[in-house]
Amino acid sequence: MSTIIEADQKIPGLREQGATRLALFIPGVILSAWAPLVPYVKARAGLDEGALGLLLLCLGLGSILAMPLSGAWARKAGCRTVITVATVAAVLMLPVLATSASVPGLAVALFVFGAGIGSMDCVANIQAVIVERASGKTLMSGFHGFYSLGGLAGAGGSAALLTLGVAPLGVAGIVVVLTAGLLLWARPGLLPYAAKGDGPAFALPHGVVVFIAALCFVVFLAEGAALDWSAVFLTAERGVEPAMAGLGFAAFSLTMTAGRLIGDRIVERLGRARVLLFGGLLAATGMAVAVLVPAWPAALVGYALLGAGCSNLVPVLFSAIGRQTDMPEHLAVPAVTTVGYAGILAGPAGIGWIAHASSLPLAFGVVAGLLALVATSSQLLKL
Repeated sequence: MSTIIEADQKIPGLREQGATRLALFIPGVILSAWAPLVPYVKARAGLDEGALGLLLLCLGLGSILAMPLSGAWARKAGCRTVITVATVAAVLMLPVLATSASVPGLAVALFVFGAGIGSMDCVANIQAVIVERASGKTLMSGFHGFYSLGGLAGAGGSAALLTLGVAPLGVAGIVVVLTAGLLLWARPGLLPYAAKGDGPAFALPHGVVVFIAALCFVVFLAEGAALDWSAVFLTAERGVEPAMAGLGFAAFSLTMTAGRLIGDRIVERLGRARVLLFGGLLAATGMAVAVLVPAWPAALVGYALLGAGCSNLVPVLFSAIGRQTDMPEHLAVPAVTTVGYAGILAGPAGIGWIAHASSLPLAFGVVAGLLALVATSSQLLKL
């Protein structure tokens, strides 16, 4: 069974809990530091929107392909080795992305960058499952909260540096140095093993893991909708000025981060099943408010409710992976993470197709309905 820790493997303690938080904070910083550099890449390489979109697919493709491989590698080499190598690979791509004007070079760099981010995310979650279970406490929401904090720090810090006149290469260099320091600090607490389990290195998800993965797909789809479509919705449907269109995702991000940072206490007080129920209903309500109330401030309230509702859904579902017995977690975590990423990547495209065939409000309504289904699943999972 995957829950067995061998006799020569130290049971994780406080040091490992701190390292897990940093292991999730780091990819949040690196990935969000890349976002403000995208316009510079577009201008330097002379890309139009369509070409840029195709180029950015390389990042998602690298992540999706690396996740199952990283889970298999962690089983053999341990979480510490995989997280270290993946972090170095990802962060060293930032200076390339900040300076290259070659489209093939950028494509390769984005693929490696995405593979590193995906591997870090996947294996950090494997460590998080092991560490939370060993502690006997509820920790997963707080772990994921540090990923959100990393996102805010990376995006805000990079944008501030660029505004102050720091060149993209300078920003990338600062992120490299910061990441190196954080990795060295975290490394002693990263697990030199991953949970052991019988079976092949790869396996298709089965049993309850398929259900958990499907629920994660919906939640990540909702997050992708907020990321990729909130600004479009506010400008096209609510008449908001483009300069203010980012307020929707800002409202979502702030409540998402706050909800995760206090989420462990919420889960301990309400229980996982109620968090899944109430969180799904709150997220669905937020999306419905954004769609049904015509005033643009109501849309901001809706996105804030969406972030608060979604904040602890994925942490609760990842905790459920550590309690299921259908698959060892070195297989289950990559499977669920991969399907979740597919929701972020493919979901917004699906929203675009629905919007093209009917309307963007209807597409958001579909997302609200799916979130309501996530809420009802609380009675079907062993949480």
